[in-house]
Amino acid sequence: MAGVVVACGDGGYYDDLQSSSFAPEAFVNSTYSPFFFTSEITYYNGYNLDDSNTRYNQLVVSEWNSWFENKVDTTTLKTLLIKASSGGIDSAASYYKGKLDVLPAGIPDLKSTKANKKKVNAFLDYLLLAKECEVYAVGSGDYWSYEKAPVKEVPEALENILLKAVDEAKDPFIKQRLWFQMVRYYYFKQRQHAADASKANVPLPAYFAKQEAAFPKNMMYYRALGYLAGYYYQKGDFAQANYLYSLCYNYSFEMKIPSRWSFHPQNESDWKQTLSLAKNGDEKITLWQMLGSSRDEARAIKEIYAIDPKSEKLDLLLSRLVNIRESQGQAWKDTSTIDPATRVATTAERILVGNIANEEKTSKPYYWNLAAGYLNSLSGNYALAKTFYTKGRKQLPANDTLVMAQYKVLNWLLYLKTLKHIDAKAEAEMVEPLNWLNSLSKNKKSIANLRYNSAIAQSMTMLSAQYKKQGDVLKAYFFAPEMAFYSSNARIEAAKALLNKQNKTPFELAMLNYYSINVRQLSYLQAILLVYQEKLDEAIVLMKQADTVNSTELLANPFNSKIQDCHDCDHEADKNKKHFTVLGFIEALKTIKGDLAAGKEVSRNAALLGNAYYNITHYGNARVFYYSATVTESYGDSPYSIAVPYRKIVTDSKVAEKYYLLARANAKTKELKAKYTYMAAKCERNEIYNVQYNSPDNDRKYSWSFDFSKIPTGKYFAELKAQYSQTRYYQEVLNECGYFKAYVSKKH
Repeated sequence: MAGVVVACGDGGYYDDLQSSSFAPEAFVNSTYSPFFFTSEITYYNGYNLDDSNTRYNQLVVSEWNSWFENKVDTTTLKTLLIKASSGGIDSAASYYKGKLDVLPAGIPDLKSTKANKKKVNAFLDYLLLAKECEVYAVGSGDYWSYEKAPVKEVPEALENILLKAVDEAKDPFIKQRLWFQMVRYYYFKQRQHAADASKANVPLPAYFAKQEAAFPKNMMYYRALGYLAGYYYQKGDFAQANYLYSLCYNYSFEMKIPSRWSFHPQNESDWKQTLSLAKNGDEKITLWQMLGSSRDEARAIKEIYAIDPKSEKLDLLLSRLVNIRESQGQAWKDTSTIDPATRVATTAERILVGNIANEEKTSKPYYWNLAAGYLNSLSGNYALAKTFYTKGRKQLPANDTLVMAQYKVLNWLLYLKTLKHIDAKAEAEMVEPLNWLNSLSKNKKSIANLRYNSAIAQSMTMLSAQYKKQGDVLKAYFFAPEMAFYSSNARIEAAKALLNKQNKTPFELAMLNYYSINVRQLSYLQAILLVYQEKLDEAIVLMKQADTVNSTELLANPFNSKIQDCHDCDHEADKNKKHFTVLGFIEALKTIKGDLAAGKEVSRNAALLGNAYYNITHYGNARVFYYSATVTESYGDSPYSIAVPYRKIVTDSKVAEKYYLLARANAKTKELKAKYTYMAAKCERNEIYNVQYNSPDNDRKYSWSFDFSKIPTGKYFAELKAQYSQTRYYQEVLNECGYFKAYVSKKH
């Protein structure tokens, strides 16, 4: 049996509920919801420790409202009880008693209420004293906690004032609140002087014991009890402190978080002392639940089950055990096989939960059967998992939508894990669950708290893997699209054919609900790939099929070129000009290429084609050309943001270089020859970059990790220097291109 050691609860990272398929909300009383399994944040579902000074505000206002018999509105009470300062309360009291003519702004007028005057005066007198206590008691964190926080000075003179107020109070409601203030005063006084034994010996336990019988065991009582527990904790009597915290924890939902946070057994010996203080089985069960909600759920389950198999406090611990194991083995088999210790623990947990499920002594047998089934499913024991699910299915509460849906999710995942071959019969069986999950994901159907996103993700992966295993690449692709699929135009055409099919089977319709790419987007992809291959006639045909996508506008003129590449600068310069649509750009390319083939203005048209093919690469001003092919998932400012199957295509400047060289060969002036030589040099430079980006050795590097300190020189830099140094364009390049200037300054 494991012993208690000092440790933090919840280990590892598991806060993304999208990765879980087992919802504690389906089985566990919502009172325990802050303690559902999560690890990165302290408490689950938005509860935290930052509201220690505001946790009871609403309750306090409600209690006073009831005491006033609803004759003072809640806004007034909230202002006076929670927001007003000591000075504000003094002004309210003076005004009410006729000692002040005008109320300060923001302070409510109690004269206008129909409340009993005697009660109002007693309320204001109490508040004047309570606000003095807030000086040391409010604002420094959760004072029940064992965590250290700044200590504020506790006024010595206030002790006798509070003692006297408690003795003289006649109204039971106010008397208990004054007693609470006295208990809290002693706690903070002891805390302030904890380092000095001569000053720290406050009579809190004796005072509490003497007075407690006079008061009802309500929220105010248990709040005071929490401070008594804190006193014992400060004294190092952890067993007594933890026992008292458990009583507070068990009283109400509001007290669960601070009590559980402060509960902190130090070791096994200390824990046994705490247990020995429990007066009955119910108190022991609470203690075990509190311990189990931070560590060793299995041990706590075993102990509670031995005391009371029907205790609802078992439910929380079972949900945590399942969710923790789920987080560690949430593939299709138990990954703990690589860790012998974890494997032993996992096996023990499965046996424990399975035995309890089989005995059917708990208050929710279906819950234990589903949990046992899921634990076995996670570990690859599919036949046993099915046995537990079958038993659980017969026990499900038919009118509980969430529980029924939870069973459906778990059973569906098990079905997929045991599916060896998908045929027409299997496809027919899968239509309903696939449509059901899709309706949940598209918000067409809502089941609060059901965790289904992980089930959808696993479904897509498992179905794709099975179809791939069977050789059905198309269906594998539709369930889990992969970039490699698009390397074959025949596969793209097959995908388009199925998307365009008129009489789709129910299964095909269900499958395509999960596929987000449409025919237009696939046609767009095909078209731009053809453009990079210079197959413009075919590209235009397909681009016209890419209706709506083909009207995407390029943000700068793709037929222009500059010495420096700066697509943002080009976009800004051209923002008020008319832009080419993608289709219009390709049609213009075709016209220019036709003129070039006909021998018209060869140098100019070749240069325009060079600019166009340069600008639709990653280095040019028309990245939107391939960005718009959403299928490629290639966005961003680095070649590393481009999907590998497309990286070489959209970073390759070879086509542009070819046209620049043709333009240079037919240029009539040295100025133009110099320009086209430099443009070819840019293409050459980009290829030097591409070699690094495409190297497998650099696969895991960030773009800023590459060494571009060496000047990317090549034959075109040499030609530019050797043949065109007397041109004006050469001087422009020297002024604007740092690489070329550095190159020229060196001896070659």
